[in-house]
Amino acid sequence: MYTLPKIERFHQNVLSKYQIYNSVFITLPFDAIDNTGVLLPLFSEVCENGFKNQQSPEEIFNLFASKYLDHPSEDRKIELMFRFIQYVERQIVLFDAIEDAAFPIVNNMEGRGSLRDMKEKADQRSKGIELKEFLENFKVRTVLTAHPTQFYPGSVLGIITDLTEAVRVNDLIQIKKLLAQLGKTPFIKKEKPTPFDEAISLIWYLENVFYEAAGGMIQYLQKNIFDGQEIHNSILNLGFWPGGDRDGNPFVTTEITLKVAERLRTSILKCYYNDIRKLKRKLTFKEVDTIIAEIEGKLYRSVFYSRGEIYLTFDELQSSLLKIKKIIKEEHQSLYMDEIDLLLNKLNLFGFHFATLDIRQNSKIHKQVFQDIVSKEQKLFPDNYHQLNEIEKIKVLSNVKGALTEADFENEITQSTISSIHAMKTIQEHNGELGCNRYIISNNESALNVMETLAMFHLCGWVNPAVDVVPLFESVDDLQSADEIMEKLYTNPTYKKHLESRENIQTVMLGFSDGTKDGGYLMANWSIYKAKEMLTTVSRKYGVKVLFFDGRGGPPARGGGKTHKFYASLGSNIENQQIQVTVQGQTISSNFGTLDSCRYNLENLLSAGATNQLFSKGEIVLSDSENKVLNELSQLSYEKYKLFKQHPKFIPYLERMSTLNYYAKTNIGSRPSKRNKTEQLDFNDLRAIPFVGSWSQLKQNVPGFFGVGTALKHFEETNQWEQVEHLYQNSLFFKTLLENSMMALTKSFFPLTAYMRKDAEFGEFWQIIYDEYLESKRLLLKLSGFKELMENYPDGKASIAIREQIVLPLLTIQQYALLKINQLKSQKNPNEKQIAVYEKIVTRSLFGNINASRNSA
Repeated sequence: MYTLPKIERFHQNVLSKYQIYNSVFITLPFDAIDNTGVLLPLFSEVCENGFKNQQSPEEIFNLFASKYLDHPSEDRKIELMFRFIQYVERQIVLFDAIEDAAFPIVNNMEGRGSLRDMKEKADQRSKGIELKEFLENFKVRTVLTAHPTQFYPGSVLGIITDLTEAVRVNDLIQIKKLLAQLGKTPFIKKEKPTPFDEAISLIWYLENVFYEAAGGMIQYLQKNIFDGQEIHNSILNLGFWPGGDRDGNPFVTTEITLKVAERLRTSILKCYYNDIRKLKRKLTFKEVDTIIAEIEGKLYRSVFYSRGEIYLTFDELQSSLLKIKKIIKEEHQSLYMDEIDLLLNKLNLFGFHFATLDIRQNSKIHKQVFQDIVSKEQKLFPDNYHQLNEIEKIKVLSNVKGALTEADFENEITQSTISSIHAMKTIQEHNGELGCNRYIISNNESALNVMETLAMFHLCGWVNPAVDVVPLFESVDDLQSADEIMEKLYTNPTYKKHLESRENIQTVMLGFSDGTKDGGYLMANWSIYKAKEMLTTVSRKYGVKVLFFDGRGGPPARGGGKTHKFYASLGSNIENQQIQVTVQGQTISSNFGTLDSCRYNLENLLSAGATNQLFSKGEIVLSDSENKVLNELSQLSYEKYKLFKQHPKFIPYLERMSTLNYYAKTNIGSRPSKRNKTEQLDFNDLRAIPFVGSWSQLKQNVPGFFGVGTALKHFEETNQWEQVEHLYQNSLFFKTLLENSMMALTKSFFPLTAYMRKDAEFGEFWQIIYDEYLESKRLLLKLSGFKELMENYPDGKASIAIREQIVLPLLTIQQYALLKINQLKSQKNPNEKQIAVYEKIVTRSLFGNINASRNSA
């Protein structure tokens, strides 16, 4: 029997099941949601027809009220809106659970991009030895961040997990119970989570998903590629930002950092303890049973009675397991050898740290800290230090040493910065070096920023810090000067010595989110590509192996989308020994939330590295003419985006017509929505998540396409279209870039805000966005030869269509509320009480829209 095409598998296992179980859901009796199940489908139909007939959200809701409600008051309408919001939120959870349950059926788990496919390709091309060498050197690092792009509380996550399992086995009785439970479970967090709360939420994924998925992958590689021999490379690494990311988050303290590191250690020891208990039931042989019992006891005390103490070291645990393995091999016919190897592989991957806790701080904060240090520790610095130029300051910093502690200072920022450095040392003593060995400098603009950071370690008495100093380049200007900055560092004797102690490996982070906010979609992605090329060249010149760490978000506008394709598209001009990428918010739950999706996406990333190095190396370097075309496209796009950003209505439009000001009220993350506390909105202080998310809520997705249409149109009008076609057909990088832009366009829905074109103040500005959308869509369809956007991903397109259909009532309500707020505020004596109610509607509607998109921010 033939396997059905992917889109048919999606229809059978996702769409059909959703329709069946949703019909069950809308008939369930809820205390506070009595006839909502009857009214919501009617409202949804009115919304669809209304937008087709070019009606505004206000006209649509009023039409629905007059047709299906009996002379409703405004209070009655508001009450119904809140009930619709509650209902739609739960429909999204149901759809998530169904899609998660169907993941291994809809997706080919053994197909292209899988470990099996990688092995078979190597076998077919007689590259088995090369594949082994690749796996002994290559690494994938997924770094979980605390950035707030999802809001589900723990109770709802538990229901999703149980519901997914019930859907998988078609247990209708259990599904009905869980749907009823879902209807009665609150979705709202009354208080903002602390950074420690965020850490606990993400550690759940480490314990329940990554631990098993990553361990199983290494086991497969060991058995099928390494013929049972030990792999001397921890191929899969995990990074962790909650509790360590201080950039713009005053709630991350040193106490929190230490607490999170301890929780990570306890969590991995608990995982080992659970595995040891399972092994103990199998390893009941003479001599082995006593060793395993001793391990179990020590792990138990370390997890449940430790108070920070560890009764078993990493080396002890490893040597005990190796001893057991030796006895079983020699005396017990290798019985249960696979289980022992699996645990040894997990130990090799996760150590006693589980995930590496990264510390991150903004270079502007470091500047303030140094001003304080220089003024207090005058004997360590020349009197005229602040008057020196960059080269002179670097010379001074290259030789400073000290023994500073937080007690030496009164300034809170200085205290917390110094204590964070001492905390890194403490964490390494308890969790091993991998527990916390990277310090990331966001908004890095110069070599001085890096030397200030290294000097702080020396000033704190850490002479040879076992720490990688990682500059993060974000703006277009910083990306373009990144290679010059690194060359200054590579030629500095002190920094060179530090690099030698780190095996001449330099990690550089590149920020897609702020890059797109600063330079627009094409320019940001192309600037990062070019920066990687130039950084590779300068690093190779000085014998340094550069590793690139990509700060990607969920949507294409923040470096998301088909991420693995980007890595497969990098040529030999870009160093590619590791794939390091941030994973955040919805992307954690949608791409790594279940064992199947986690395995699938980790395998795709690893396979992308293999494709680049083994199966395509040397074939995908851009030619000079292709470089020229991409340069010109990016520049044209950048000019268009820059003019758009400079439009006098740009900031007012976001403030008054979008949900930008409501992100801070959602209580989905510990971090403030902008870096400074000033009342007036400054574009530079605005965080990428609320910026990109606000466009997503408007269904305009500007950061994912704006400027693309203008750039392509220039080549069409100047008879150079063939050059763009050639680039699209021959460059996987360019093709992936545009395919991801198509995803942003697919998720746009301009009829929702079409009423704005009549707005006296913002009509012209809305039209600028819409015209660029139309042009981008027209030319991307022309270039791809598609009749519809995302034609080559029919299942992805179908998933987006259903999600957009589910949230259409929510979007309509949100726009209705925003319209009402603007109307009330324009009155002579605004009704503040009513404004507050509508503002609450906007905030509540954010949640469902965020979760439905799965990668909206």
